[in-house]
Amino acid sequence: MAIKVNQEECIACGACLSVCPFGAIVMQDEKAYITEACTACGACVDTCPVEAILREEEDKVVAMDKSQYKDVWVYLEVGEGKLRNVGLELLGEGRKLADGMGQSLASVLIGHNVEGLAQDAFAAGSDKVYLVDAAELAQYNTDSYTATLFDLISNYKPSVILMGATNDGRDFGARVACRVGTGLTADCTGLGIDEATGFVSWTRPAFGGNIMATIICPEHRPQMGTVRPSVFKKPVLDYSKKGELIRVASKIKQEDMRTKLIDMIHVCTVSCNLEEAEIIVSGGRGMCKPENFSLVEDLANVLGASVGASRAAVDAGWKPALHQVGQTGKTVGPKIYFACGISGAIQHLAGMSSSDLVIAINKDPDAPIFKMADYGIVGDVLEVLPILTEEFKKIKSA
Repeated sequence: MAIKVNQEECIACGACLSVCPFGAIVMQDEKAYITEACTACGACVDTCPVEAILREEEDKVVAMDKSQYKDVWVYLEVGEGKLRNVGLELLGEGRKLADGMGQSLASVLIGHNVEGLAQDAFAAGSDKVYLVDAAELAQYNTDSYTATLFDLISNYKPSVILMGATNDGRDFGARVACRVGTGLTADCTGLGIDEATGFVSWTRPAFGGNIMATIICPEHRPQMGTVRPSVFKKPVLDYSKKGELIRVASKIKQEDMRTKLIDMIHVCTVSCNLEEAEIIVSGGRGMCKPENFSLVEDLANVLGASVGASRAAVDAGWKPALHQVGQTGKTVGPKIYFACGISGAIQHLAGMSSSDLVIAINKDPDAPIFKMADYGIVGDVLEVLPILTEEFKKIKSA
C-alpha cells in the first residue's frame, strides 16, 4: 500500500499538511508531495477535499518457494583463537532441531586461520562446516561479516539460522535478516518445533519479561533467531566424529569495509566475563551498600570466579550493568553459582536457572532462592562471606 498525489487534481489547499502525523507531506510549486517519511496511514486521503490523494495498491510479492531451503545452520563466533561457548551451545540445540526436521546440521565459521576450529564443530555434532577464511576477516567487522553470511545464504539456502545474542550476533544478525528479506526473533530463551506447522518455534521474553512469547516465521526463509548465551548446555564433545568441510572463497576486499579495528581495550577484567564463567559469586540487595561488595569480590578472587549482581544491586549503582544476572541482564550457566543476599525474584532465577550447583546465603529462611538452591545458608551474608572466604583460602593453600 502506498500513498500518491495526483498533481493535476491537487489545488494546494494545505488540508493534508495539518492532518499528517508524520510530517510526510511538503508543498513545492503549489503542489503537495509525499516524502519518504510516509507510513501510508491514510489520514491525508480522507481529508483531501478534491480527492487528489489516493491509495495505490502495490504489486503482490510472489510467494517464496520454501522447498528450496533446507538444513539448520549455526553461526560460530570466534574469540581469542577459539570458539565461544554460545556457538557450541547452539550446536547442541541445533542438533535437536535438525533431527526433528529430518535435515542436516551445519556450522558457519568465518575468520582467518580458523580451519583448525572446524574439528570442534564436528565434535559438537555438526555434519558440515562452511569455512570462509581470509585475512580481511581476521577481526569481526559489520560490513564484511554481513556480506559474507549473506553470500553463503544466497548460495546454499539454509532453512534455519541460529546465532548467539551477543554483541556481534545482535549487530549483524538483523542486518543479514533484512538483506535476505526475512524476519529475526531476537534474544530467544527457548527453541522447538511447532507441531501444527513444522516450523521452528522461537520463545522469548516480551513486555518487560512479564510474558513469554512464541514466534514462528511461516512465509519467509531462512528462519532466523538470536539466542541468549548460557541458556542451553554445551554438548559433550566427541572428537571421533567427522564431517564435511566446505571451503568457500571470500569475496571481501579491504575497500568494502567502512570501519577498521585499531585496538581492543579491555574495560572489564575476567571478573565480569559471566557468560564463560564456571563459577559466579553474585550479590544482591542484602549486601546493604556498595562497599560490602568487596566481600563478594574477595570470595570470587579466591575461587577464580566472576562477579555477578542482581538487578536491585545494579539499579542502586553498586555494580555496573555488565555484572547483572537475570532476565533483563545476562543469562548464565556456571558449574557453581553463589547467590549472596539475593532473595530470588523470578527475573533473577530466569537468568541463572541453568547453573549446575546453586549455593544461597540469605537471612530470610523463606526467601524464594532457597527453593532453587542445592545448598542454603540461613544467616547474615555480611558475616557468612568472610568465613567462607577464609575457609576456601585454607583449602586452596593446602
